[in-house]
Amino acid sequence: MSVDSASRTGTAPPDDLAVPAWRQVTAAVILAATGLGAALVLPPLVAGGLLLVVAVVILARRILFSRLGLFGLFIAVLMIFPVRRYALPIPLPFALEPYRVLLLVLIVAVLGAVLVDSRRTWQPVGFGWPIGIFVASLVISIPANGDDLVREGLASTAAGSLLNYALLLSLFYVTRQVISTHRLVLGLLNALVWSSVAVAFAAVIERVTRINPFLRLHEVLPLDLIATDSESFRAGGFRSFASSQHPIALSVMLCILIPIAIYLMRYSPWPRHPINRRVVYGLAILIMLGGVLSAVSRTAIIVLAVMLLLTLILRPWLGITLIAFSLPALLAGMLFVPRIVNTMLLSFLDLDALIASQQTSPGWRGAGRLADLGPAMDEFAENPLFGTGVGSRIVVGDDQNAFILDNQVLGTMLETGVVGVIGLAALFVVPAIMLLRWSFTVARDDLEFAMLGFALTVSLAGFCAAMFFYDAFGFYQTLFVVFMLLAVGGWLITASPPALRVRESRERLLA
Repeated sequence: MSVDSASRTGTAPPDDLAVPAWRQVTAAVILAATGLGAALVLPPLVAGGLLLVVAVVILARRILFSRLGLFGLFIAVLMIFPVRRYALPIPLPFALEPYRVLLLVLIVAVLGAVLVDSRRTWQPVGFGWPIGIFVASLVISIPANGDDLVREGLASTAAGSLLNYALLLSLFYVTRQVISTHRLVLGLLNALVWSSVAVAFAAVIERVTRINPFLRLHEVLPLDLIATDSESFRAGGFRSFASSQHPIALSVMLCILIPIAIYLMRYSPWPRHPINRRVVYGLAILIMLGGVLSAVSRTAIIVLAVMLLLTLILRPWLGITLIAFSLPALLAGMLFVPRIVNTMLLSFLDLDALIASQQTSPGWRGAGRLADLGPAMDEFAENPLFGTGVGSRIVVGDDQNAFILDNQVLGTMLETGVVGVIGLAALFVVPAIMLLRWSFTVARDDLEFAMLGFALTVSLAGFCAAMFFYDAFGFYQTLFVVFMLLAVGGWLITASPPALRVRESRERLLA
């Protein structure tokens, strides 16, 4: 019964539709203050953006103020607001970036739910011991280099680096606690894929127009732009950044989500009709590949090649099918954007020129990867076991004491030694092996979940390959996507239907 019909019949509206007077007054005061303040203090565009945000928050308050809503909002912020570009306009000694605020709120919300709500329990994460090995490899490097860190004034930097690693890893645990059902897993995967499609489309537009809309958000939203250095040229044009920190990070993120899009092409609940679903996700993959081309990164070719090779070895028919469908796209690329294809793909055929390009400017900032290798190995020989200590290499800012290596494995080796490289392998390689083994054993009779495990394995393999060609831990958007995929893998091997069937059978045997 509606409120109008209730008034005509003389009956009172239900209690759940009544809004207390104090709430109405409070809402009116807040809206009036927001509107008046925005109109008097802020520029028109910023004021309009602020009022739009307030309106959206009010309309979607029940969704936004839930754990699932906050998690979705975090993904949106991660994909829209470039990391290390924007900060909230709050006077603090450090730049308070939007993603950090939301991640901290998510951590509090998830921990609060587990501690307060008796109906919620801590979900098993699946990869606890590999993460523990990684964290231990970081922690042990500090006392092993304690005297040197204190003498060089880097003790606080090492502690801050540990705290930052803890914050980054927390997203894995938060994601795993949020995605407790198959429906939520599919929702997360779709959110990642379709948000990356939007980013890829913007990257294509950016390549053509040299306009990056993600760096103009401060013109319509109350944000401080804290960095603007985002120009790079290759293949006769502007390399796209989109919402990433660097074109390499953009291309890696898009590449590792392509296997997920291929999986969703078969198993996504929408579109319902198989042919329509293949067409929709096929177009999505084409747009993602367009974003990869717009970034003009040879690292992307290596990532795609590693993922394709792994697919050919373990799922030959799938690999052959992918090659058959990719050949027309490759031919179209050679026809319409020949300079980009030549730079990204055909340059690998000229080994002498490729090696020479990686040996440029030894000893200087921006040196080629091969030029950095010799000096880095000499430095590694001085502290082979535990490195120089986590956080000891500062590559940006006034306190810079080392060069960017464009190689996460090499950087980890210098900071935390052989122990750190073992920890790095435990963090990413071990979960990939566990997922691969699980998909061919536990889930061998359930193709949907077996293919999800395989898709995650392929994505992780691509990311592991990329770590040899850029500083993976310095580019948070891509790293966060990887941690969310890891969390999906944790759900898969602990709480998916095949995993639960195995657990139940083991419990019956023990009983």
